[in-house]
Amino acid sequence: VQLQASGGGSVQAGGSLELSCIDSGREFGAYTVSWFRRAPGKEREFVGGISFDGGSAYYADSVKGRFTLSRDNAKNTVSLQMNSLKPEDTAVYYCAARLQSLSQRPTAGYVYWGQGTLVTVSS
Repeated sequence: VQLQASGGGSVQAGGSLELSCIDSGREFGAYTVSWFRRAPGKEREFVGGISFDGGSAYYADSVKGRFTLSRDNAKNTVSLQMNSLKPEDTAVYYCAARLQSLSQRPTAGYVYWGQGTLVTVSS
């Protein structure tokens, strides 16, 4: 598994961005994939995760209703659609993968990590 995150950028509050996490490996469809973020001066936090088949997703309360995860296993891609962005969403966003199912403690246990992509939301 080799993850690469992209799609970050600068946007005004209320705007939208879509992040992508692409895997160059061959077993992508077997992995739970999640997004985390680290804001300046803060610890890394879980944003949301999607099951290996895309059938279920789990979100942090802070993004629920604004962010949506989807995946296309044929393209080895997980997307994070972020709408109604707020300045407090400003952070470096990372995608991560693991074999355990999404239902098993979805915020921890990730083995594979991509490089971060910076999202900046201005007020």
